[in-house]
Amino acid sequence: MKVVLLTVGKTNDANFIKAISEYQKRLKFYIPFEIIELPELKNNRNLSEAQQKQQEGASIIASLDASDAVVLLDDKGAEYTSVQFSQYMQRAMASGSKRLVFVVGGPYGFSQAVYDRANGKVSLSRMTFSHQMVRLVFVEQLYRAMTILRGEPYHHE
Repeated sequence: MKVVLLTVGKTNDANFIKAISEYQKRLKFYIPFEIIELPELKNNRNLSEAQQKQQEGASIIASLDASDAVVLLDDKGAEYTSVQFSQYMQRAMASGSKRLVFVVGGPYGFSQAVYDRANGKVSLSRMTFSHQMVRLVFVEQLYRAMTILRGEPYHHE
């Protein structure tokens, strides 16, 4: 199974880029992983919040395959400890899906169409993080989950 982090917009901060790249490099020893960055909307100042969510949602859905298992990174999703998230990943990897796609929405969240397409929602925290921070926290937690599943000493209880 390939794990994909699908995001709206790019990470511009060099510190985040460096840290995210480090975890991507580590992850390649455990699981196929890719980050796909969808372009931000152009001229979004002329769009309402609902219009932005709708257009971003259309872009997200167009990037998905019909067979993808889709999980939204959403503050209203299920919360897990790191060990519970590793168990979640183990079940997902055993499900038979070719791709498990975690999605980070735009600044206003997801359109109803994206919620309707999703197979689940996971919350990294009830707090709100910048989109750049969400990417870093997610890749670190994915790496942590893989090390937990292998019984490696990265995670301490």
